[in-house]
Amino acid sequence: MLSDVIKDEIQNAYRQILTQKSLRARAGQRVMIAEIAKALSAIETGGPDIDKDSSAEKEAAPESPPNAPIIVIEAGTGTGKTLAYVLGTLPLARHLGKKVVLATATVALQEQVSLRDLPDILQHSGLSFSYVLAKGRGRYLCLSRLDQLLRGNASQDAMLELFGEFLDSPNDSNQTLYEDMLEKISAGQWQGDRDDWQGIVSDRDWAPVTVESGQCAGQKCSNYSRCFFYKAREQVQKVDCVIANHDLVLVDLALGGGVILPDPQNTIYIFDEAHHLPGKTNQHFSSSTRLRSTLAWLDASARTLKKLMADSRLQDNGVIARECADLDTLIRATSEALGHVLMMLEPMYSDHQQKLGEPKANESRQQDGQDTMTFALGVIPESLQEQSRQLGSRFTVLGRSLREITVVLKRQMEEADTLPARQQAELWFPVIGGMVSRSDSNEKLWQAFARPDNPGDAPAARWLSAINAGMSTGSPGSYRKDVSSSQQDPIDFQLSCSPVLAAQTLIEHLWQRCAGAVLTSATLSALGTFDVLAMRAGLPAQTVYHRISSPFDYANAATLIIPKLNCDPADTRAHTAAIVSLLPKVLNLNEASLMLFSSRRQMLDVLDSLSADLRSVILCQDDYQKAQLLTLHRQRVDANEPSIIFGLASFAEGVDLPGRYCEHVLIAKIPFSVPNDPIEATLAQWIEQQGRNAFTTLSVPEASFKLVQAAGRLLRSETDSGRITVFDERLVSKFYGKSILASLPPFTREIFPRWLSLPGADNSAS
Repeated sequence: MLSDVIKDEIQNAYRQILTQKSLRARAGQRVMIAEIAKALSAIETGGPDIDKDSSAEKEAAPESPPNAPIIVIEAGTGTGKTLAYVLGTLPLARHLGKKVVLATATVALQEQVSLRDLPDILQHSGLSFSYVLAKGRGRYLCLSRLDQLLRGNASQDAMLELFGEFLDSPNDSNQTLYEDMLEKISAGQWQGDRDDWQGIVSDRDWAPVTVESGQCAGQKCSNYSRCFFYKAREQVQKVDCVIANHDLVLVDLALGGGVILPDPQNTIYIFDEAHHLPGKTNQHFSSSTRLRSTLAWLDASARTLKKLMADSRLQDNGVIARECADLDTLIRATSEALGHVLMMLEPMYSDHQQKLGEPKANESRQQDGQDTMTFALGVIPESLQEQSRQLGSRFTVLGRSLREITVVLKRQMEEADTLPARQQAELWFPVIGGMVSRSDSNEKLWQAFARPDNPGDAPAARWLSAINAGMSTGSPGSYRKDVSSSQQDPIDFQLSCSPVLAAQTLIEHLWQRCAGAVLTSATLSALGTFDVLAMRAGLPAQTVYHRISSPFDYANAATLIIPKLNCDPADTRAHTAAIVSLLPKVLNLNEASLMLFSSRRQMLDVLDSLSADLRSVILCQDDYQKAQLLTLHRQRVDANEPSIIFGLASFAEGVDLPGRYCEHVLIAKIPFSVPNDPIEATLAQWIEQQGRNAFTTLSVPEASFKLVQAAGRLLRSETDSGRITVFDERLVSKFYGKSILASLPPFTREIFPRWLSLPGADNSAS
């Protein structure tokens, strides 16, 4: 039960904000504040206060402890959810002695909360609270690395080469940059935060002056007392509210919780843009390795360990010499085992390619399935499973031996008799620490391939990807077949493993450990229920669900248009031709427009087929960085020039173009997920195995969710208006399309309008 003291504090704060800023109360905002405070009050009473009319999902995941209330609130655009979740959470948390971690999914929203929203609430609410923006280690400069660079140590290039990076000796440009950094630090004008540097620092220039977790010596480092990262982490533990992002929360949870952020048991989490949480969780708890790349790394590691063993500047080298000698034998055996796996995978993948055959003429040129082989239901051949068990054990031993060396190096950093000896140990530590991290990554993958899935649980997705040597990513579809390049460049094979549901991971690491949690976003439900979110996120059975409608007058503000195309979008060629024919009719160059595609290939084909005049006003996602494109679009609109954006999924959410900046949203087709995605394919197979229909259980709700998000780019404020055109008549002709159409806001509809038709089209439904 919420105490009168806390109620009064929340109500007074809300009234004061409204008064000081001359705002009117929003009904949805008041409901959201009240429901959050009511749900989280169960932290005191030992159980959530759930009404009989609560819409908590009946088929959610297993129960978590009663002292961990969780509330899910879908708050439509215009609700004012940031103020609502802050007022509904912070006063209660402070009375309970709990910390608040406010996590967003995007940097843009994180900056908005830290630079605008929280300062504004603090100024006008009368509340007293402290907050800080938390960042990962990679955003902070490492003083030891900077010192090594400026000392010009000859071992620096060898160290970076070991990490797979190649950095030339500091030239006049970056040498000046590093000297400038030291000068600003010495003058107290910069605290080592990359985001606060006066100019832009390229990744190439930043990488040498930062470290990963495994490369950091912590308290043994000579610069520990001045370390920017650890100073920032100390501040995190002192404040009432920590602003983070989903990724940092998940990194902390993977480390056990309470390592970077406050202890989960003492923390109330707020997840804004919470629909991203399951997917990001899967990414953080996934694993992968490239075989040829790992073989090259093992060879480089063996050479580096020989140099380490021969380094006379290291004191008490007995342990190091013994471990290095044992590691040399182990590395050779591990490389041999990896070679066997490589020989096993090549014919396996070749057979898979032959079974797929050549792509059809109307299929996308980027064939994900041609480059990725997904093991059905995550089950791998027994021969590969046995090799995985052996490799998992070998990398476990490799990591253990490397850690023994880091212990010796840490001790020398603290106890060495001379400064050069301490500095030499400090130079070697990140080298070996990086090797530990790489070994651990391999151990994680091979153990995930060796470990059978628990019967009854959703399986892990396991897949094999063919990747052109030197490519930066092994994600499905990232490697395009090119005959000329494939003849020149060797193909590397990447093995990957990922959970298909974040449910068990979040139950174990978050829901059963946190003090409480709020999940919110403008779109969380699909087809009128929270079933998909509950399944993917493993939300406990006692989770409270609420849906707060947007205050927008959808019927009067926007019109939804569905033209008659006389083709199925599955026929990509015909669908693309229909879009190209209709665009000149539907577009009004006096309106700023945003057109969203599900396929990059189709986006480019449509663009190439349009007239030169129309192409000249289109800003295509592939031609600009996102921020640059949006800036250029706004500049055109401000200058009363025509502007049309062509974008993919990343433009279907998180893009805020209010008023004149977007008066027409065009959507190429219902945004069904890519069918060849290994994670979704494995999940669909498992759903089918359970006797359910994967299309209706997964594909249709997810497509509905994405379409609502895409349509949401049009109305960003109560004064906005415009049109939405969807080039997909399945919304009208298919049973699933009608359910998706019903889930959209109540726009005024124009179905198969006669003014927008192709020659010979039947517009009888208009």
